[in-house]
Amino acid sequence: MISRGTAARRRSSTASATVTVFTAALTLGACLPGDHRGQGGPDGPRPPTTPTTAAASPSGSVDPLAECPASGVRIRSTGGDAAMGLRALGLELVNCGERPYQLNGYPVLHVFDEEREPIMLRVVNGAKEITSGFDQPPRPVTLAAGERATAVVLWRNLVTDSTVVATNGEFLTVAPAAGQPAEEVDPDGPIDLGNTGRIGVSAWKKADPSTAVPTRPAPPPAPSAVPSSVSPPDSVL
Repeated sequence: MISRGTAARRRSSTASATVTVFTAALTLGACLPGDHRGQGGPDGPRPPTTPTTAAASPSGSVDPLAECPASGVRIRSTGGDAAMGLRALGLELVNCGERPYQLNGYPVLHVFDEEREPIMLRVVNGAKEITSGFDQPPRPVTLAAGERATAVVLWRNLVTDSTVVATNGEFLTVAPAAGQPAEEVDPDGPIDLGNTGRIGVSAWKKADPSTAVPTRPAPPPAPSAVPSSVSPPDSVL
């Protein structure tokens, strides 16, 4: 026969051992090297599926010209400008390869919505129906290694029919020419086309080698009473 005192001591000893084992299990679980919760492990969040076309520099910033694709050229946007409903987005193509690269025509554009579904648009080469001053015909351009060419994408945020839903693009791809690989570029905001159903683009032209690589297009000059016949610099939209 077991006395009440002996039973109580046994229950106390068993409870103490259980707490010790439970504490040790928690400590061991917290130290297991296979626990990657919140760090993108097998059961954690997946990285974005959107392909990246730029490499990160050691400082953590992204250099859009850090890697050269197989095509030998890199395309990027240089920023946008908007005034009175007219939108202008600068494009820059850099020959990052070792051989000369030839251009003779217009960039090939494709616009996509937020779901990355293509938006059906009419691309106006020269942008004559959108604005003037960008309709110079294409000319043969040969870029040596490291040289640049520029172009401008233009559209208007214009709604002329309230029964037609306005179109907003979120993504833009640009190819140097038809049949060439396209690259995704930053549109610097929504491509708010209203219900115009069209977007324009100027022909590629060789950039002035003395002009610094722009990060954004320079703002348009202030209106003047005397028209100027001087062509704007390469980075002005």
